[in-house]
Amino acid sequence: MATHDQETPTVLVVDDEQDIADIYTLQLEDEYDVRTVYGGPAAVEAVDESVDVVLLDRRMPEMSGNEVLERIRADGYDCRVIMVTAIDPEFDIIEMPFDDYLCKPVDKATLEAAIEQQLTAKEYDETVSDLFRATSKLTVLEQEMSEEELADSEEYQRLKRATAEMRSEAEELMVELDDFEAAFKAIDRSST
Repeated sequence: MATHDQETPTVLVVDDEQDIADIYTLQLEDEYDVRTVYGGPAAVEAVDESVDVVLLDRRMPEMSGNEVLERIRADGYDCRVIMVTAIDPEFDIIEMPFDDYLCKPVDKATLEAAIEQQLTAKEYDETVSDLFRATSKLTVLEQEMSEEELADSEEYQRLKRATAEMRSEAEELMVELDDFEAAFKAIDRSST
């Protein structure tokens, strides 16, 4: 199912109920590099640059999932965070910087679908960011250099080709976005 970079995506499972965390780990370990911790403080220690997605329980003793989420964002980690919780959502979630919210109980198919969507969203963000950076550089060079200078520059020509490839990839992702949004809405996030 994991169709991303050649590297297997890393998922950090965080739940103070060891049985639940271990079940999630068993369900996901064939598709992902899964790390498992059993509480907030351990989660803060376990998050690093290699983590792609965090499955985070919201209600935990010592340090709540809300506090862990705040630390992850404050520390600048670029991972996607999916709250997986028995707490029914209220309006307080509007301001919380998570990427998805699933109400327990959650089955394997729902976990995998949510993780895959976050990995796709992460790729989309990177593609668009790379495209904007490259386009900005092209624009500056085109405004400041003569056509002859641009034509003679291997670096410029390489950037122009790379930008065209990125634009094509971004357009493909935009086409997929409609399907992605429909699939995103199709995941059962409710507790019933």
